[in-house]
Amino acid sequence: MVKVCVYKGDTIPYITLRNVYVYPKMKFKNKKQEKYYYRLVRDVKKTLPIAKEIRNIVIETYEYLETLPDEKAKDKHIKAVEKGLKEQYTPKMKKLTFSQGKLLIKLVNRECNQSSYQLVKAFMGPFKAGFYQTFAALFGASLKKEYNPEDEDKMVERIITLVENGQL
Repeated sequence: MVKVCVYKGDTIPYITLRNVYVYPKMKFKNKKQEKYYYRLVRDVKKTLPIAKEIRNIVIETYEYLETLPDEKAKDKHIKAVEKGLKEQYTPKMKKLTFSQGKLLIKLVNRECNQSSYQLVKAFMGPFKAGFYQTFAALFGASLKKEYNPEDEDKMVERIITLVENGQL
C-alpha cells in the first residue's frame, strides 16, 4: 500500500524516501589502512545490533524498575535480568574478538549516552562495576571509554551512518 495525494482530481502516489548520505570516496594510503577500514566495517556490522539491543534492554529494565514498589523487588528483578542476560549474551560475547569488544564498549556509550561502567554501576552496584572494570583493564580495555564522533571515532560514525541507512 502506498499513500496517495489527490491533486485537482488526479491521484498521485506519495512515497517518503530515506536520506541518502554522500561521502567522498575513501582514499587509502596503503593496503594496511584499507584492510583496517574493511575490518572496522565488519566489526561495526557485528557489534552495532548488540549495542542497540543493550540500549533497548536498559530502557525496558529502567522503566520496569520504576513500577516496582520497594528495593527488595527491584533487587530481585535485577538479579533475574542479570541471569537472563548472562545466559543469552555469554555465547555472543565469547565469539567477539578483542577489537570488537572494545568497539562494543564505545557503541554502548553512543547508544545509551552512558559508559558501560556507569550502566553496570547503576544496575548492579559499585562493587560489581569495579570488578568488571578491573577485569577489563587486565586485557587492556576500559568500561569507562567514551565515544567521540567528532575526533577519534569519526570513521566509526561514518560507517554507522552508512550501515543504518543501508548504504554499506
